[in-house]
Amino acid sequence: MPPWPIREAYFAYKHLLPELQAVSQRFYELAEFIVDELPNSAERTVALRKLLEAKDAAVRAAEKVRAAENLRAWDAHRHQNEG
Repeated sequence: MPPWPIREAYFAYKHLLPELQAVSQRFYELAEFIVDELPNSAERTVALRKLLEAKDAAVRAAEKVRAAENLRAWDAHRHQNEG
């Protein structure tokens, strides 16, 4: 497979935290499939753009879950130390 710079620029995931990598990697793999299996066309471009939008939203959603869990853990720790 020839290099595909868009994949690395927009669908890279290894720089993310492990919990977020698990979400983002699936989008990377689907983007790879789209590029490898579908003809280069306006529709393929739209599919990749919408996939990128979906990936960004999914990673943000996973980050919010992670942040909420961290906040709950911090709050529980704070209350435990108050007593």
